[in-house]
Amino acid sequence: MNLTLQGLNTNRADVEAIIALAQPQRVADINAHAWRCEGVVHSAALKEQIDAACLAQHIDYAFVEAGRTLKDFKLVAMDMDSTLITIECIDEIADMQGLKPQVSEITEAAMRGEIEFNESLTRRVALLRGLDAGALQRVYDERLQLSLGAEKMLQVIQAAGLKTLLVSGGFTFFTDRMKSRLNLDYTHSNELEIVDGKLTGKVVGGIVNADEKRLTVERVCTELGVPASQAIVMGDGANDLKMMGISGLSVAFRAKPVVRAQASVALNFVGLDGILNILA
Repeated sequence: MNLTLQGLNTNRADVEAIIALAQPQRVADINAHAWRCEGVVHSAALKEQIDAACLAQHIDYAFVEAGRTLKDFKLVAMDMDSTLITIECIDEIADMQGLKPQVSEITEAAMRGEIEFNESLTRRVALLRGLDAGALQRVYDERLQLSLGAEKMLQVIQAAGLKTLLVSGGFTFFTDRMKSRLNLDYTHSNELEIVDGKLTGKVVGGIVNADEKRLTVERVCTELGVPASQAIVMGDGANDLKMMGISGLSVAFRAKPVVRAQASVALNFVGLDGILNILA
């Protein structure tokens, strides 16, 4: 296996002890803050040691089969809230109603997998009833920011010819704007019902939950004529696990523990562009 080590401001001296643990056959510099340890004998015990050492030093690591590169993939599928962007849109919309604490509590429980997603979304959206729809634009203009490394990651994967999918339990108001702004190929999300310029507290049509996210990745892969094993899937919450589970490489970004535990790799400290170093 290859072991990639990277950090935001990490120097080679910072990773020497971790490299010694891994006992690689060779170490290659990827860039000033990332290294590839080649020929590492992977084991559960070693992974546990590396995990603890990296966490203590705010370093991200990834075990990947030798020879895997970006060219092995045809699609990158991403969750939106707290993955491609830094916020949970519904929490910020709720803040316009003075209801952010109540909605955030439900959001967090759902992301940890403690509440079934359909129930959590229905409960949260109901709290928005009567809010002026202009609040959505305010959230987009004033609060929505791309996650660290998102633009660089997208530029590189798009230049390499990979297609992009934004699949979200959030809302079309935001995914539509992300699609246009970032030149994404596909989006799929929930549509908030708006009547007379006000949110009704309901969504239109079916809910984009964990099963629908997985089906969306499968549909797009079918349309592209590629297996799901040629998809990279990125997410942070429990409702991302099913689509991550069918991918060739799953990436937990700033994710809940339940997600980090099941993902191929986790990016806890570096930006989304950290995936480029892993597949360099």
